[in-house]
Amino acid sequence: MSEGTHIEGLWAVIPAGGSGTRLWPLSRRASPKFLHDLTGSGRSLLRMTWDRLSPLVEDRFLVVTGAAHEDAVRSQLPMLRRDDVVAEPSPRDSMPAIGLAAAILERRDPEAILGSFAADHVITDVAAFHAVVAEAAAAARTGELVTIGIEPTHAATGFGYIKQGSGLDIEGAPHAHRVLEFVEKPDPESARRYVESGEYRWNAGMFVAGATTLLELLAEHHPDLVDNLRIIASDPRRMQDLWPSLRKIAIDHAVAEPAAAAGRVAVVPASIGWDDIGDFASLATILGRGKARSLEVITGVDDIVAVDSTGIVAADSGRAVAIVGLDDIVVIDTADALLVTTKERAQDVKRVVDELTGRGLTELT
Repeated sequence: MSEGTHIEGLWAVIPAGGSGTRLWPLSRRASPKFLHDLTGSGRSLLRMTWDRLSPLVEDRFLVVTGAAHEDAVRSQLPMLRRDDVVAEPSPRDSMPAIGLAAAILERRDPEAILGSFAADHVITDVAAFHAVVAEAAAAARTGELVTIGIEPTHAATGFGYIKQGSGLDIEGAPHAHRVLEFVEKPDPESARRYVESGEYRWNAGMFVAGATTLLELLAEHHPDLVDNLRIIASDPRRMQDLWPSLRKIAIDHAVAEPAAAAGRVAVVPASIGWDDIGDFASLATILGRGKARSLEVITGVDDIVAVDSTGIVAADSGRAVAIVGLDDIVVIDTADALLVTTKERAQDVKRVVDELTGRGLTELT
């Protein structure tokens, strides 16, 4: 760990949930994308997340995951203590998960600064990421709810946006700005205007705040949720009976949007090589950075024969996969499912999962 990287009082919260339906059939409910090595690094996305956060927080981690994935998380992160992993009985979206982490940390350390970072994102410039988190923590110590706003590289319609206001005079956070509003995923023309204006950042869902500050902001609109989260934090035996009654809501809607409207959210702009691997097209871009058009292989290189073809392919079935004369193809071959599409239609893979679910074929999802 490099000297000066550690951030005193910062706790890393890693929400490890979701099923990554746009990465089916590699990612499934029983084995979501954060448990997989999708980048060829030899590490899962979850382990990569731990690796880049540990210099900042040392052993101050809290991973919130589904009960079905608890054993896999512990297996991939054996360095975590027993009470560093919290298992949700059922998915309730991001606010209950992060809110419970805040309630637990509030009891452990009343001065705790919580940094929430998803388990399934890719960040290539780790040094820049560390610098941005340090600024965010400094701003959070002044009572701000802080988000990290990714510098947009193109007019993406798959991300929400953050409108950036004037700069804030915060010691240790020279690049922090006021957030004017959070904007839902836009249409292509609106996305183009946002990027051209220079006033907007992508919303990557990364938040830094005092644990108590976050709960106080949440209590302004959802006091019952905060009460129940604090009860669970004080007596984990109450998880089973209280958790199903918690409102299913995202942190953006529960806290970030109303707090921004009240002028209580700051953003630290970041250029850190970020991607959320939302589909196979974005994964192909990550794997192919700096290369000419090519065929990117996720797994099964010895089983793949490609002739004059580009795109992305994975072979996990044990049989040979041959691709001839196709551009921007996506081929994912597993033991029980085969996906063939194009990078252009990668976002629509989720519709396959919806169709299979509708047919009752949940064992494939």
